Amino acid sequence: MTVTTLTEWAYPLAESLLAEPLPRRWAHSQGVAERARIIAPILGEDAELLEAAAVLHDIGYSPDVAETGFHPLDGARYLRDVARAEDRIVRLVAHHSCAWMEAEARGLKEDLENEFPRDLPHLDDALCFCDMNTTPDGVPTNPVDRINEIAGRYGVDSLIGQFIRRAEPEILGCTARVLERVAAVKRQPM
Repeated sequence: MTVTTLTEWAYPLAESLLAEPLPRRWAHSQGVAERARIIAPILGEDAELLEAAAVLHDIGYSPDVAETGFHPLDGARYLRDVARAEDRIVRLVAHHSCAWMEAEARGLKEDLENEFPRDLPHLDDALCFCDMNTTPDGVPTNPVDRINEIAGRYGVDSLIGQFIRRAEPEILGCTARVLERVAAVKRQPM
């Protein structure tokens, strides 16, 4: 019997849902997973879990998965109900990059929180860091430029534009917390 690691399972699944219909979203997801590999030293045993969640975080955009139009919820439901994914991956996808704030604006906050409890704060921070430090094309960036790009792409008066501006302090806080953890690991003696 072959044992498959989380990442060996996650990459083909994400690719099958994103690569053909949404190649740019697939490039972004691969870039987010690369950021996860870079911060692996702060994650310990959770490094592979975060990388798997990173490559899967946007599968809710897939035409095969999208139901509500709110990609974190759609992706998490698919992972739970169809892919039978590990619960922590499902919850990370459900709550990535301040999704609870967007869920509130969409009237889906209760659905999100009732179905997917948010209780992985250090991993939520790490996934937000990875997502908000990656362009739509999968290239490294910084969270200020990423927030500006999102607001510009959707329009500042759109639901997404308003959400991303409201989430900006928390996104910057996630980034600061992750960078503090990275710096602390680098200071530790070998």
